[in-house]
Amino acid sequence: MSSDKKIVVAMLIEVLGKPAEHLIVTLEDILSKIASEKGISIISKNINQPVEMASQKGFFTDFAEIELEVPDVATLILLMFKYMPSHIEILSPSDLSIKSFDLNKILNDLTLRLHKYDEVTRIVQMEKTILERKLREMLKKEKTEQEEKKD
Repeated sequence: MSSDKKIVVAMLIEVLGKPAEHLIVTLEDILSKIASEKGISIISKNINQPVEMASQKGFFTDFAEIELEVPDVATLILLMFKYMPSHIEILSPSDLSIKSFDLNKILNDLTLRLHKYDEVTRIVQMEKTILERKLREMLKKEKTEQEEKKD
């Protein structure tokens, strides 16, 4: 960024799981990790109480609201990918200016991360296909063995 003015951001961090108490501990841990990031200052934070999901009994959702200062757009984007907030709002400044060099770095880092995510997704898809094939083979073999026992 061309100015020395920090960026003030509001974020929502959501978690899902069980038991309910674990969600609060998890959010506290996430907020602690965010606070320890270089150049980050926490202005305020609030962890809400977990709520049981209507569609999945026994599972809970919870979220934390956090307001923080970041030194630049690159740090904000890094936080976004590292902690995956469900919502981000830049509170100030109302206008941002960024040098093309800094934007190039951000875009290249973003592209690298997306390629890594794509690679992981492809590996998981291939593993899923292999597991499905092996399961079908096992079920077919089991069915054949059961039919042979009947004869």
